[in-house]
Amino acid sequence: MLDNINALLSGMIMPVLLLGCGLLFSSYLHFFWIVHPVKFFRSLKKGLTGGGQTPFKAMTVALAGTLGVGNIAGVASAIVAGGAGAVFWMWVSALLAMGVKYAEVALAVAHRRKNADGFFGGAMYYMSDMLSPRLGGFFALLCLANSLVTGNIVQSNAAAAVYSERIPPIAVGAVMCVLSLAVMLGSLRRISDVTVKLIPFLSGVYILLSLYIIFANTERLPGIFADIFGSAFSLKAAAGGAGGFALSRAVRFGVTRGILSNEAGCGTAPTAHASANTNSPHDQGNFGIFEVFADTVVICTLTAIVILLLGDGRGEDGVRLSVLAYRTFAGRAAGHVISVSVILFAYATVICQSYYGVVALRYLTHSRLALGIYFVLFGISCIAGSVIGSALMWNIADLCVSAMTATNVVVLLYAFFNKRERRLMLPGDGG
Repeated sequence: MLDNINALLSGMIMPVLLLGCGLLFSSYLHFFWIVHPVKFFRSLKKGLTGGGQTPFKAMTVALAGTLGVGNIAGVASAIVAGGAGAVFWMWVSALLAMGVKYAEVALAVAHRRKNADGFFGGAMYYMSDMLSPRLGGFFALLCLANSLVTGNIVQSNAAAAVYSERIPPIAVGAVMCVLSLAVMLGSLRRISDVTVKLIPFLSGVYILLSLYIIFANTERLPGIFADIFGSAFSLKAAAGGAGGFALSRAVRFGVTRGILSNEAGCGTAPTAHASANTNSPHDQGNFGIFEVFADTVVICTLTAIVILLLGDGRGEDGVRLSVLAYRTFAGRAAGHVISVSVILFAYATVICQSYYGVVALRYLTHSRLALGIYFVLFGISCIAGSVIGSALMWNIADLCVSAMTATNVVVLLYAFFNKRERRLMLPGDGG
């Protein structure tokens, strides 16, 4: 049942909505991050310094929410399910997703609120301001569900799978629960203090290890890229399938796993970016673009190439396939490095997504009882995620992501055709 629903949403509706919206925004913004890359990266410098929740710190919180299992386990699952061609469609979705991420981040900054602790906001707030508080409430409910499923259960499941042969998965879930709640009970500043140190370090180690493997196998790269581009447009059907089946699966899993990795269009990352101490929606929107670049163009691509270099996955999938690939090419120590990275990436994502859930809940109610119930459910989800079946988990995660993205993208399209809202997203306007 869930698989059929997801096949409809993520196989047909989502690619059209997301890629169409991305093309619309990116074209309107003249792909300035590609046309003027030097100017773009220079624009990021002023967000690196300052007091409080700097634009860079806000981005590291958002990156903590995206640089997780989707980059490692999600990419592996996309290749297993959709073939090498899924990587191409992941690139396409990332290229166009940059425009979408820019738009939703800029809107979040333009429509945010302020209290004694600083700025806060997110997609539910610009939905409320532009259309209806009820629509904002509906999206907040989706955000709550997503924080428990994609942002928690999926991450705990991947972390538990790393050493499942040596450590009982439920023990990993319990430790993840305790450590997450310890940070969750603090403020956003505590979360950002963790992510601003953890994310750059983890990303650097992961990138260097991946580049080492790739440079050691450069002679095989032409064949890898030929397979990626060839499979992306292949109409060869799988055994017993109808013509075009292979293509549809490549598009479906490439786009959906791309969305899951960078969360462009989902409406979650704007919650982190809205907290930035900046007056410019445009400047923070640039950090949203960089977030997609770092997440999908860099990390996911490196993961995909290493996995494709492996060739035969020996029946493995998800995080196990990724760990196997790195261990095969760089030794047992590299396998442990990737395993620990998966756990730490998952942990960073969990604490980030907890903040998204708290902001969504506070949009709906300021009840301390409701907040306490949410913390309890979050802890239970950590433990449940460590033992749940991966097939069911990914189906539920895909459904959550698709529902949020479909809702948010429709609102972004409304904003595009609204002259006032569109001006807020333009460089130099609204700042």
